[in-house]
Amino acid sequence: MKTTKALLALVFLAAAPAAQAGETLVAVAANFTAAASEIGERFQAETGHSAKFSFGATGQFYTQITQGAPFEVFLAADDERPSLAEAEGYGVPGSVFTYAIGKLVLWSADPSLIDGEGKVLERDDIARVAIANPVTAPYGAAAVEAMKNMGLYEKLDSRIVQGSNITQAHQFIATGNAPVGFVALAQIALEDKGSKWLVPEDLYTPIRQDAVLLKKGEDNKAARAFLDFLKSPAALEIIRKYGYGTE
Repeated sequence: MKTTKALLALVFLAAAPAAQAGETLVAVAANFTAAASEIGERFQAETGHSAKFSFGATGQFYTQITQGAPFEVFLAADDERPSLAEAEGYGVPGSVFTYAIGKLVLWSADPSLIDGEGKVLERDDIARVAIANPVTAPYGAAAVEAMKNMGLYEKLDSRIVQGSNITQAHQFIATGNAPVGFVALAQIALEDKGSKWLVPEDLYTPIRQDAVLLKKGEDNKAARAFLDFLKSPAALEIIRKYGYGTE
């Protein structure tokens, strides 16, 4: 009888963390796809909670949030929309923080195309330059700003092809539909393919990527736990591994 009781106690204790574990729905900027996926696995392993991710363009996500989308956490590619969410009542006051600082890179699938100074953009034989939509994707806006500061935007304007988000811009380049384009360093940080030029950070406004706890996740322990985990040494190590800056 005592053995049976002891076994039942052990089963109860083992099941307790699982019973307390929850899930949170997170809207994530497309550039952070790989890093978020790895962080999500680590988060679940260490806390028992799980994060379900949706990846896309920051601007599109914000529109969805204002229209009642069920997201509980928002990891944006800028610092504007999380603050706006807080100001307009969609975010929990005091929950906004910078989780990563993005870096812009000019990239080509051709290993010999891009030089060390980005001079390839001055060539007349470059038919297309891929960027993310600058209206909805902060990395697209940063690409436009960089080209303007380089004095090349008017020359390149008619050759620009826009992806709906940074993932699609990357696909345009990877498939050869555009010989070059601007992507997030994080998208190519772990691969040794093609050629790249890390765009000097004085050519574009710093890409501060902020997170915010949305009102729909205010009472969800898993949502709060995910944001706490995002600040942990384990998560910061992953974030830096993908080429982002951290504070």
